[in-house]
Amino acid sequence: MPTILVTGGAGYIGSHTYIQMIEAGFTPIIFDNFCNSKLSVIERISAITSHPPLLYQGDIRNRAQLDEVFSQHHIDGVIHFAGLKAVGESVAKPIDYYQNNVAGTLTLIQAMQAAHVKKLIFSSSATVYGDPISVPIREDFPTLSATNPYGQSKLMIERMLQDLAHSDPEWSITLLRYFNPIGAHPSGTMGEDPQGIPNNLTPYITQVAVGRRDQVSIFGDDYPTPDGTGVRDYIHVMDLADGHVAALTHKLNEAGVHIYNLGTGQGYSVMQVIRAFEQACGHTIDYQMCARREGDIAQCWSDPKKAARELHWQASRDIKQMAIDGWRWQSNNPEGYPN
Repeated sequence: MPTILVTGGAGYIGSHTYIQMIEAGFTPIIFDNFCNSKLSVIERISAITSHPPLLYQGDIRNRAQLDEVFSQHHIDGVIHFAGLKAVGESVAKPIDYYQNNVAGTLTLIQAMQAAHVKKLIFSSSATVYGDPISVPIREDFPTLSATNPYGQSKLMIERMLQDLAHSDPEWSITLLRYFNPIGAHPSGTMGEDPQGIPNNLTPYITQVAVGRRDQVSIFGDDYPTPDGTGVRDYIHVMDLADGHVAALTHKLNEAGVHIYNLGTGQGYSVMQVIRAFEQACGHTIDYQMCARREGDIAQCWSDPKKAARELHWQASRDIKQMAIDGWRWQSNNPEGYPN
């Protein structure tokens, strides 16, 4: 089976995808700088897969480190997860996002070209759609109005990769536009463990539920949605991981640019997500209403039919399972992964 370099492979989505890749028979190699993950995740991966990961600690902006990996292994393709990913932080620190995400991807592509590796699956985001013209969102919707620097960085990378494929028809590039990954591995030993104050909703919810934080901040209760809070398409991280395996299986060897939404096709409000986690943990979760957050939109959910048709993939886990698995991880690991 193909050997796949997984940048950001120790992160939340990367680590869960690694497990599903092993299950499917692929040979993944992790490349990560651990800026938003911990080395102890490698031990958890080893315990689940009985397959200690081959790990390189490095930064995608460091060409020499990338060249070393490509020179040491016959790599068939790359899944590119590595990148900064918090909407709010990107508004406060836009240059960090362009430097890490855009410049880092450019360096990775140059290293791939030098190694004659021209197969890439890119971890993109539904934020490239900006404030969508309607929902559900299809892959052919405009991507001209990302509302924050994080989304803009993903959009710049997508355009760069599309230009690359246009210039060289040997490239196979798959752009996977995620919606909102939540949940955890069913073992309860792996999950989302952001460093510092969480920027995403669900780790904040679980940290409040486990007693690490006082209350969840809900940014806006006056959106044009059923309960006034923002509506998103939440997808179980294991479904998302399976989506990457499906892309590897069906598109890795097909030249051109392939674009897919990875979502459930259903939207849940912030309040609905909190209620689901209250059911999972068995007690109420304190929250406070705050002003809207710059860069956020009212509602966003996917039309995932193209992925079902061409990748033979669809999400199978509902919001109840996402909350149960997410709570199992946090309650078993109140402080996240060990340092």
